[in-house]
Amino acid sequence: MFNAFERAVAARYLRARSGERFVSVIAAFSLIGIALGVATLIIVMSVMGGFKVDLLNRILGFNGDLGVYGPGGVITGYGPVAARIARLPGVTAAIPVVDGQVLLTNPNGTSAGGFVRGIAPADLARLRAVATHIEAGSLAAFHGNDAIAIGVGMARQFGVGIGGRITLVSPQGAATPFGTIPRVRAYRVVAIFNVGENDYDSSYVFMPLKAAQIYFQKPGAVTQIAVTVRHPERVRQTTDAIRRAFPPGALTVIDWQSSNNGFFTAVAVEQNVMFLILTLIILVAAFNVISSLIMMVKDKTRDIAVLRTLGAGRGAIMRIFLMCGASVGLVGTAAGAVLGIAFTLNLDRIQDFVTRVTGVDVFNPEVYYLTHLPERLDWAEVTRVIVMALALSLLATLYPSWRAARTDPVEALRSE
Repeated sequence: MFNAFERAVAARYLRARSGERFVSVIAAFSLIGIALGVATLIIVMSVMGGFKVDLLNRILGFNGDLGVYGPGGVITGYGPVAARIARLPGVTAAIPVVDGQVLLTNPNGTSAGGFVRGIAPADLARLRAVATHIEAGSLAAFHGNDAIAIGVGMARQFGVGIGGRITLVSPQGAATPFGTIPRVRAYRVVAIFNVGENDYDSSYVFMPLKAAQIYFQKPGAVTQIAVTVRHPERVRQTTDAIRRAFPPGALTVIDWQSSNNGFFTAVAVEQNVMFLILTLIILVAAFNVISSLIMMVKDKTRDIAVLRTLGAGRGAIMRIFLMCGASVGLVGTAAGAVLGIAFTLNLDRIQDFVTRVTGVDVFNPEVYYLTHLPERLDWAEVTRVIVMALALSLLATLYPSWRAARTDPVEALRSE
């Protein structure tokens, strides 16, 4: 497509001599702008993709892929129900749980709202989101009527460690002639977990299922059956299978796509908006390519006329300047892609370095939803960014190259 003569002339024009520095500087800034735009787009899209995936994994790891609820908020005779659900195709676990909200206090006067989940010790040991992130204590001690497991955020807030006690206060107490008396009981901390999500680490309390049934006065019953499936992205198929396996109205099934649909839709919309906004950086750099090429064409008008008189056709002139502009776009895109990929792959190291240098936690878990800045390098997304940058760079060269090809050598040399 490009012969040796055209490549040689284009390479010569890209190397500025004295008196031609200004055009070269504009081209250099165009290259830097494209590189920064591509790198920024790759980094931001990787972080947002990582945030979505990490958040989804943590939510599903804690709550299951779908929840099965009974009429009136309880499921009695839950054993056969859970066993029947567990036998359905695609289901990996069906875990009966008792959920309830409480007020947590300690003798020092610290108090906070919390969420208690009663779960069988064997089921908690299978819950990888918790079982693989135990920082202190052991799930082997998670049994009896006074054992609880809490997150690291709650442990710091209440200043307790293994063996410490936290008092749980439930407003759903016993009814007396003087009104409802809240249920108050102290529990011993036997394990401290760190799942990496501040909301869960600071507010969740796990309690053995039998103890939770006693505390929340639900003997022989649970509030839901948390179900995990082999393919969470196809959870609707399992939801329909569970509904067909039981009589109509016997159970209510809510999957993660329904319960978190608004949240994840908002994240997806934000991803698309950020992509469009950051594309403007590359678009601005592409306009700089147009400006530098137009100035180059203006500066090389005499050279173009001489080349035309020597036999170079309009197509050759157009290809020469196409190569000049495309080279800037190609080098800038390649440099931006390398920079963006390298930055994304070393994001944790860069975050730690900035924290050490500034002494400020750049990703405070008390402010943000997660305890670290997640990243997920999606190669399909990287390819889309690269193709888009190259396309914009190529489009930016068309008009200046066409103008150069339309130069009339007679008019250009008349004043010489």
